[in-house]
Amino acid sequence: MIFEIIAFGHPNITARHRTTFEITKDSEITKRADCIIGVRADRSISEIPEEAKNAIKKGARARIELYLPDYALRDEVFGFGDRRMTFLHERDIVIRKSKFVCGRTLLISASKSAFEINREIVDLLKDKKTELRLLFEVEG
Repeated sequence: MIFEIIAFGHPNITARHRTTFEITKDSEITKRADCIIGVRADRSISEIPEEAKNAIKKGARARIELYLPDYALRDEVFGFGDRRMTFLHERDIVIRKSKFVCGRTLLISASKSAFEINREIVDLLKDKKTELRLLFEVEG
């Protein structure tokens, strides 16, 4: 199962959080939001395809390609689903290195946090015009 989410940069993106990263449908963030790597996302966790939700609830492994199409820059992150996932949040999607689960959590035991994402990508995401594409490949 493959699906894509599109988000954009923001001047307050710092991507310094060491255990999570997040994208949000919100258009404004403060610098305190150090886990956010993209704003104005075209969907939230509650809007991902049902087929992906079902696989993730079964513990599927997923690969996320972070891609900046205007710069041909890529990074990748791996994570896992869990039966505790609820996919309820209507604004955000959070990827966690830990095993904590809440209504915003899409994947746990992730290979990277915001702090570990390619810093060239992070620097470009400080521009509101920078487009971020997240391609999710969910096994199962």
